[in-house]
Amino acid sequence: MRRVAVIGVGVTKFGKHDRTSAELFAEAAGEAIRDADVTPSAIQALYYGNVTGGEGEKQLHMGPLAATLLGIPTIPTTRFENACATSHAAFRHAVMEIGAGVSDIVMVGGAERVLNIPTDAATEYFAYCSDASWEQSVGLTFPGVFALIARAHMDKHGTTEEQMAHVAVKNHRHGALNPKAQFQKAITVDMVLNSAYVADPLKLLDCCPFTDGGAALVLAAEEVARKRPRSVWVLGTQAASDTMFMHEKRDLSRVMATERAARAVYRQAGKTPVDVDVVELHDCFTIAEIVATEGLGFFEPGFGGAAAEKGWTGLGGKIPVNPSGGLKAKGHPIGATGAGQIAEITTQLRGEAGPRQVEGARTGLTHTLGGNTATVLVSLFGRG
Repeated sequence: MRRVAVIGVGVTKFGKHDRTSAELFAEAAGEAIRDADVTPSAIQALYYGNVTGGEGEKQLHMGPLAATLLGIPTIPTTRFENACATSHAAFRHAVMEIGAGVSDIVMVGGAERVLNIPTDAATEYFAYCSDASWEQSVGLTFPGVFALIARAHMDKHGTTEEQMAHVAVKNHRHGALNPKAQFQKAITVDMVLNSAYVADPLKLLDCCPFTDGGAALVLAAEEVARKRPRSVWVLGTQAASDTMFMHEKRDLSRVMATERAARAVYRQAGKTPVDVDVVELHDCFTIAEIVATEGLGFFEPGFGGAAAEKGWTGLGGKIPVNPSGGLKAKGHPIGATGAGQIAEITTQLRGEAGPRQVEGARTGLTHTLGGNTATVLVSLFGRG
């Protein structure tokens, strides 16, 4: 396999937009092309992620649409749907295409537009990423899924609602430093604890928002990337899955797919958790961040909540997590989320993150979870 690098990144502002998801992707892609210092005609393939376009925009077949808007309609395109892990899965396949020698320069990313539809409709469309026979039919939406995870973690490890609130406070503090974040205002623990319950024990401010936005990456083979000193290398990328059925999961206090993907990517990259300097992980709900920090090996099982409370995952802490603001404050445009995480880690490893920069970051990790914990992607990145 050839070495692969990220040579260009682009991200729209996250929040409500009046443009289509394809148009949002085109904005991010144009930024990524300029950042990579390539021409659109140099791009040999496109991997595009979108989840709800059919339901919310009556638009499928989005790969060639995105390529058409970029002025490169004849390149091969593939549209991915893998719940919230969509564009991270697209990224992994783009890496394999370049690594295998099929293409030298590939664009990957995604976009989503959901704020043009009512909240109850968006909630229903998101729930399509769970099982239609056993779970949707009884009304189990994703706040309910992660409420079950939270309660299991609380019962097993003594994790508290206040510890979960510290995750939200930290990520909003980070988001206030990110001009592209949907929410750029600090919140307090009391604000989180006093917000309305959505699915006990999760409250409104434990939950990430629905979001519109796009994110794009330009990936290149080593021969191209070596000519660009700002290139960030892909050290490893791995995927893992778990049963779709909540009632079959052995231990709801853990996400087994995260643990499997993490072990595989550390082995692939020749790294361990202590080598990682900065992390962008899937915090769709505050408990999701706590469980992920444990599953990725940064803290022992049961200590993720205490780590958040002690400030170990904040900027300046032991392992800075979600300096972008994460899904919680930056926003969660599901088709774009994974690519957006990779764009942030690339920016961090370049030393270009401004007030949210993790000082001296050389190795970064991204983690994206799809649906009811059935899909997880984990990737590692480095400089030099």
